[in-house]
Amino acid sequence: MKSIFFAAALTLGATGAMASDDTTNQASGNYVLDASHSQVVFSYDHLGFSTTYGMFSGFEGEITFDAENPAASSVNVSMPVMSMFTGWEQREGHFMSDDFFGAQEGDMITFTSTAIEVTGDDTAKITGDLSMNDVTKSVTLDATLNKAGDHPQAGKPWAGFDATTTLLRSDFDLGMFAPFVSDEVEVMISIEAMKAD
Repeated sequence: MKSIFFAAALTLGATGAMASDDTTNQASGNYVLDASHSQVVFSYDHLGFSTTYGMFSGFEGEITFDAENPAASSVNVSMPVMSMFTGWEQREGHFMSDDFFGAQEGDMITFTSTAIEVTGDDTAKITGDLSMNDVTKSVTLDATLNKAGDHPQAGKPWAGFDATTTLLRSDFDLGMFAPFVSDEVEVMISIEAMKAD
């Protein structure tokens, strides 16, 4: 799901923190994720006894931001399936098995935006095609801009935001043990991205 989410931050920045003409014009262009400060965390109910967490990392992608028409901005992102981390090696191995992803080295999860709707000074809905486990579904992210402006160390435009969505694992042929292990998976994303050189 990537930085999918970053597009939201850029779009939101156009209406909020990057509101002046000069700043918005400088903000337009291509952006890349800061992989060291971008994560997707997911959680699900385990038999009613606990909430179990995991995360993905290793994002790659490009966001094209149109300051004059934020809704025309776009994002394409990918992350390796095998970057999943749950804190328990046996669980990760089970998720990578044929019971779930049947993952091989090089398998990716991708997100390509199809629409961006600015809903407030610092909020937006980002809709896109999420491809995972050889299935593609449309998903919508509720995104909030955390901050947009020049990075104090890098000296270039930077933005960060959080986003959430809820997925059904069964939509992606990952529904084993549902509904005892919840079909619904809560997804929380936190992203930073920088203007490309």
